[in-house]
Amino acid sequence: MISAIRKIFIVDRKKEMIIRGGMNIYPREVEEILYCLKGVTEAAVIGVPDEKYGEEVKAFIVLAAGVKLTEEEIIEYCKSRLASYKRPKSMEFRDSLPKGSTGKILKKALR
Repeated sequence: MISAIRKIFIVDRKKEMIIRGGMNIYPREVEEILYCLKGVTEAAVIGVPDEKYGEEVKAFIVLAAGVKLTEEEIIEYCKSRLASYKRPKSMEFRDSLPKGSTGKILKKALR
């Protein structure tokens, strides 16, 4: 009997990878979890400098009109879905995220 082995790869730009205390974090993985949260219309994750770990995870979030979510509620949602080192340690709520002419979120502008 032949069994199928499936591999799942998360594809992201290597230069966007966050290295926190020697652990690799792909922003796309964190963003996908954030997009699953009802009320989140846009999300972007970047690495920000941290003295202890080198980089920390920061999320930029746009909520749907009329939706009220706190930073604590979003972090609580992430607790059961992401390893502790991958969870956003800080968050910024915005009305919109900067985008290029193709509609792609400009993470460089967020940095």
